[in-house]
Amino acid sequence: DKLPGNINPENFDYFHELITHEEVSRLGTPGFQDGCFGGKNISITPLMVFGNERMRKEIVPKSLKGLCKTCLAITEPFAGSDVAGIRTTAVKSPCGNYYIVNGVKKWITEAMNAQYFITAVRTGGPGKGGVSMLLIERGEGINTKLIKTAYSTSAETSLVTFEDVKVPVENLMAKENEGFRAIMYNFNHERWYIVVIMLSRCRFILEECFKWASQRQIFGKPLINQAVIQEKLAKMASSLESCYSWLETITHQMNEMSFEEYNAKIGGDIALLKYQAAMVSRIIADESVQIFGGRGVSSSGMGKYIERFQRTIKIPGVYGGSTEIMASLGVRQAVRSFPKDAKL
Repeated sequence: DKLPGNINPENFDYFHELITHEEVSRLGTPGFQDGCFGGKNISITPLMVFGNERMRKEIVPKSLKGLCKTCLAITEPFAGSDVAGIRTTAVKSPCGNYYIVNGVKKWITEAMNAQYFITAVRTGGPGKGGVSMLLIERGEGINTKLIKTAYSTSAETSLVTFEDVKVPVENLMAKENEGFRAIMYNFNHERWYIVVIMLSRCRFILEECFKWASQRQIFGKPLINQAVIQEKLAKMASSLESCYSWLETITHQMNEMSFEEYNAKIGGDIALLKYQAAMVSRIIADESVQIFGGRGVSSSGMGKYIERFQRTIKIPGVYGGSTEIMASLGVRQAVRSFPKDAKL
């Protein structure tokens, strides 16, 4: 079977995936986009890499074909970027055949109607050494409640509660108490995916600004002929293009390296790229509103995409690891490989 574009499945690489995410992002509807693909895109990787044969052969194809929904359940009311601080517990049953899961997850994309929850749980002691990953199928003891956020309820962002949920031990992903490694590996692809979405939306907004500035007449000439507007467009375009060039470089590295190698070597680069993409997004959000004026804060009409962008673009700067955490991680990764005897 061929993929769209007459691509052989074995030839599908990260650039093909990048283009797919870019084109969907041009809809300008981030809530709808996350509700269709967000949970799936960030939960398929751990199933593929750390799941057992049943997960890879049964659940992954169902999810990719849209026959079921999967979501990644890591964040809790008590632990966001501090993943090692999760409190949801999974305790072995007396018979040893099940994990009994209790806890709460929050802000989980696509969880409202998900059939499968790829879930971080605590099976051991405190810290990252006691974290495991479980595939939990919706059933008795699982409740989901919709959370209203700044962009749209169509993203199905939800509060998830587990109350004495019985999970077969066969649903353990990776090994017990080694789930933190799986989470960190998955974060790199998730963060790359978030960057692609952010920069694609930025490009769409920049296009809207050029079109509006070309047609809008002010002081007897097109808005785009005003020097102050030209400076804003130049600032937006140069910020976006330099960041996008870095994205293409990292995407190339991901294609050329093995999964293990790119996770070991460029996790810090991806974190800093996400940090920079968030900064660029804020520049474009601020400047686009100034270019559109009142239309840029109106939820309908010519400026509706601008209003939606400036209202929602801070969200991807939070999920997948906040901007501040990304900056810290990138620097720590750089220092880790820095020569110990280096000095002026």
